[in-house]
Amino acid sequence: MPSVRRERQLAVLVLGGVFAVGGLTGCATTQEKAAAQRAESARILKAREERRERKRHERKHNKEKG
Repeated sequence: MPSVRRERQLAVLVLGGVFAVGGLTGCATTQEKAAAQRAESARILKAREERRERKRHERKHNKEKG
């Protein structure tokens, strides 16, 4: 029964291809998540710096008053 063996080989080959494509798609998704996380981190750091600048300005303004 060589045909059964051949079908099994083809099935394994197709399944391997599906996993390979799925792995590549997963990598793209992971890269997208990492890019989104870097953007979020940059936004958080920028907001933190803005708060620090605002506090510095408020302290300087309060010193000039008092």
